Amino acid sequence: MKDIRIEGLQRVEPGTVFSYLPVQVGDSFSEEKSAEAIKALYSTGFFRDVQIQAQGNVLIVIVEERPTISRIEFTGMKEFDVEVVRKSLKAVGVADARFYDKALIDKAEQDLKRQYVGKGLYAAEVVATVTPVERNQVAIYFNIDEGPVAKIQEINFIGNSVFSESTLKSQMQLKTGGWLSWYSKDNLYSKQKLTADLENIRSYYLNRGYLEFVIESTQVSITPDKKGIYLTVSIREGNKFTVKDVRLAGDLLGKEAELIQLVKLKPGDTFSSALLTESTKAIAEILGSYGYAFATINPQPDIRRELSEVDLTLVVDPGRRVYVRQVNVTGNAKTRDLVIRREMRQFESSWFDSEKIDLSKKRLGRLGYF
Repeated sequence: MKDIRIEGLQRVEPGTVFSYLPVQVGDSFSEEKSAEAIKALYSTGFFRDVQIQAQGNVLIVIVEERPTISRIEFTGMKEFDVEVVRKSLKAVGVADARFYDKALIDKAEQDLKRQYVGKGLYAAEVVATVTPVERNQVAIYFNIDEGPVAKIQEINFIGNSVFSESTLKSQMQLKTGGWLSWYSKDNLYSKQKLTADLENIRSYYLNRGYLEFVIESTQVSITPDKKGIYLTVSIREGNKFTVKDVRLAGDLLGKEAELIQLVKLKPGDTFSSALLTESTKAIAEILGSYGYAFATINPQPDIRRELSEVDLTLVVDPGRRVYVRQVNVTGNAKTRDLVIRREMRQFESSWFDSEKIDLSKKRLGRLGYF
C-alpha cells in the first residue's frame, strides 16, 4: 500500500486509528488483515461502524464515531447526593465527553435501582432517556420517581427456643412501628440496618454461650404495592457452651503468669465472644507496652459438643520488638512542634510503648488545641 486514508473522524485523532491498524504504508494488504483491522478498531469502543476499502494502492478506512456524552442530568433524585452519583458513574465510564455506550447506561440504570432497593425504596423507578444533540453528541437524563420507603409490617423468627421473639426484636434497630416511628423512622426498611441488626443478634447469642449460633437465612418479602415489608429470620441456636479450660500457647516471652491474668474467661464460665475479644485485646496491649507493636493473638476453640464444653487456647505471636527511630508531627499549622513534643511520652530512640503512646494522646487532647 502506497497510502492510507482515514475518513469520518470527528474527535478521534488520526494517530489513534493508525496505532490500531495492523498495516502500514509499504505493507501488502489482504482480506485477513482487513478483518483484523476492523476488529481492532471496533475493540477501541470509539466507533459504531468501520469499513475498509482498497482503491488501487490506497487503503481507505471509513469510520463512524460513536456519539459522545454532552451532559448528564438527574431529575427527582433526593435520597442520594447527585455529585456522588456522578463520580460513581464516571468511574465506570459514564461521564461528560465520554463515548456513549448503551450497555453502560442500562447498567447504570439498574445499579441505581438496586441502590434505591437497599434504602427500602422498592417502588423507585429509574428511567434513562438518551436525546441526540448537535455535533454527534447525546444528552442523558435519569428521570427518577423515588416513591415511598417500604415500611416493616412484621418481623418473624424461626428456630428460636432459648430467647423469645420479643427479646430478639429488642436487639434490632428495625421495628414494626410504634407511636414514635413518625420521628425515629425505625419502621422504614434499610438493608444496612438489617445487616447491623443481624450482627447484633449474632453477638447476643455468642456472648451468652451459644458458640455455634448461625443465622441460616433471611427472607425479605414485599407486598404487591411495594409499600410493605415482611422479614423472616431463620436461625439455629445450638448448645450453650461452658469454658472447660483456658491456656496460652506460642511465644509468651516468659510472661505467661502475667498474660494469663488478663484472660477474662475462666474455667466454669459461660462462653462469651465479647470477653474473649477483650482478653485478646488486653494481651495485645500489654505486649505493646513491652515494644511488640504488632502482636497477634489467635483464639483456637476446641469444642466438645457432647458435653457442651469448650477448651480455649490463645496462641500468642508477639512479632518483632519495635524501636521508635523518629517521631514526626504533621498537620500543626499554628501550634509549634515544641509545644506538641513536650507532651509526648513516647520518645525517639526508644522501644515502642503503646501505654506511653496512649498517654501522649491524652495529654495532647487536654491541650484543647486539636
